[in-house]
Amino acid sequence: MEKIMVVGAGHWGINHVKTFYELGALAGIVESNLETHEELRSRFPGILLFANVEEGLQADADGFVIATPAPTHFKLAKQVMFAGKDVLIEKPMTLSYQEAESLVEIAKVTNRILMVGHLLLYQPAIQIIKGLLESKVIGTLRSIHQQRMKLGRVRSVENVMWSFGVHDLAVLLYLIGGTPRSLQVTGQKAVQPEIEDDTYLHLTFERGVQAHLRTSWLWPVQERSMVISGTEGFLVYEEDKQIVTLYRKGVNSDLQNWDQGTEVVYQGGEENPLKNECEHFLSCIHERSNPLSDGLNGKEVVRILEQASLLLNKGDILIE
Repeated sequence: MEKIMVVGAGHWGINHVKTFYELGALAGIVESNLETHEELRSRFPGILLFANVEEGLQADADGFVIATPAPTHFKLAKQVMFAGKDVLIEKPMTLSYQEAESLVEIAKVTNRILMVGHLLLYQPAIQIIKGLLESKVIGTLRSIHQQRMKLGRVRSVENVMWSFGVHDLAVLLYLIGGTPRSLQVTGQKAVQPEIEDDTYLHLTFERGVQAHLRTSWLWPVQERSMVISGTEGFLVYEEDKQIVTLYRKGVNSDLQNWDQGTEVVYQGGEENPLKNECEHFLSCIHERSNPLSDGLNGKEVVRILEQASLLLNKGDILIE
């Protein structure tokens, strides 16, 4: 089996460590915080530990997971690919489109697998929804409404859209199968003077399809859901419950409501999207195949976020 080196065993990286360890595919851990090494040795017996990537690259590993803070992703992923290793980068891929584009080119030049940790794509429910849309169960797609809100871990570098919205944007691009033609965005900076903690992003795609994403880490209750509207009904995805419901209802051309019933088309159990993602990375390395969440998907998500951030920075137009 292919072996994976995880770089960063912090808040989220430790989940990668645990998953690859349980899969029998963990080559070692690169963790710059030496104070945690003893605990890591205790939790993962027999696993090699390194203080930096340079040391980790000397070990026997086929791929690397970059689970460090977002500002370090570009430098580390570049270093790893030029060293001949495949790479899975946690979201967001980078904090600039230029860096994301550069990593995609480096992957081509070095013939390396470049995968981005867009975790939501590895939820079985998303694959179910993709199939339903392709089979036109709700007719022609009109719009997708997403929301991801809770009293979350506030960041001091990237805003809530960069922190919470990455997974939803990756799913959005996957389900629609295209890139947006235009966008609008609004946001509020309530906690920090330069960081938005509540945002509304609106995207317009080909054929008039629209998408709307609300993100907030300043919200009293957790809300994670998606409503997909079509000409012949709706699909509702309740992420917390892992339920996808088909609503066969709408409005006729004579403006009269119609309703042909509701059906739960998917109800999940104990899904483990991170395990699915890790297994997919191992499979892509073994088969030399393109990941579902590849560098192009990651690059487009970063492009949208960067453009939205530029619009946010322009501020409001004063009404005279």
